[in-house]
Amino acid sequence: MASTGPDRPNILFILSDDQGPWAMNCAGTPELTTPNLDRLAATGVRFENFFCASPVCSPARATILTGQMPSQHGVQDFIRAGNSPTLPGDGKRIQYLEGRTTYTEILAANGYDCGLSGKWHLGDSATPQAGFSFWNVHATGSGDYYRAPMFRAPASGISSDREAEQYTADGYVSDVITDNALGYLESRLGSEKPFSLNVHYTAPHAPWGRDQHPRDLYDDYFENCAFDSVRWDPIHPNHLAKEGSSGSVGATGEERRAILSGYFAAITAMDANIGRLIDWLEEHGLRENTLIVFTADNGMNMGHHGIWGKGNGTYPPNMFDTAVKVPTLMSRPGHVPQGVVNTDLLSHYDLMPT
Repeated sequence: MASTGPDRPNILFILSDDQGPWAMNCAGTPELTTPNLDRLAATGVRFENFFCASPVCSPARATILTGQMPSQHGVQDFIRAGNSPTLPGDGKRIQYLEGRTTYTEILAANGYDCGLSGKWHLGDSATPQAGFSFWNVHATGSGDYYRAPMFRAPASGISSDREAEQYTADGYVSDVITDNALGYLESRLGSEKPFSLNVHYTAPHAPWGRDQHPRDLYDDYFENCAFDSVRWDPIHPNHLAKEGSSGSVGATGEERRAILSGYFAAITAMDANIGRLIDWLEEHGLRENTLIVFTADNGMNMGHHGIWGKGNGTYPPNMFDTAVKVPTLMSRPGHVPQGVVNTDLLSHYDLMPT
């Protein structure tokens, strides 16, 4: 039933998308409801000064997996092509980490069963790679939260010649990613091999419209939240009007309320799904022998410094703390100190060697 030995703990690695370091209740945003992220912080360590490798999605994700700087692994910007047969790059699918060793490949070579549910966004999403035996991923990396395009591969080894089939997710994508992750965990109950499960949410990346997220969450924030705990500065002169809901950038109070309602709703919905994963581990007696790591690919400005976007929300790109710091939590009861706030300067570069 997965690993119960303390020397080979299971690993649950949870990655969010475009989440600022401030965007948790336990990180000083009391209007944002995140009881399960707060739960991880209370039973583990919250890192106050944890940095991403790049304030843009794909380079940051490549660094998490390889431990290399973007100039080393070669992924230096948002990937727009090569994901699938419908989004080819130079007429073909591209594996941007081909020839690079990932930490999941090292784990797989040392007896771990590795699974990925959610966002890949490092090129070819139709071919399992990086040591993952379970592969159920978002086809493009972002987009609408309902009826998302997905790829799933047959569960048989880690050969790269397993072609995944494309399907349309039935429901809200954060729920679907979690359902698929729980299905993987259920399938591991009869195995003695430790697992390393990566759950990569697309939340809280845009879009943030009312039709994109659970209506009750969006409406509750829109009607009842003043968003006083979120910094709001005049629009930055270098701001690019591309983030937000329907192209709006939060220049007015009404725009700001609409965008933040969607952003907060996406995080709270994701948080509820993280709670489902924690509950499953507890119900099956695996919580103390599973290291849970939560982080984000990059930070996010949501009106901070007058920017509605991440590092590429301005031109030239910005390197404000809100863009380059990420929320990071680690929890394993009995092994990781509980309720600690670590202020050391750390980054995604530190994950691979650790």
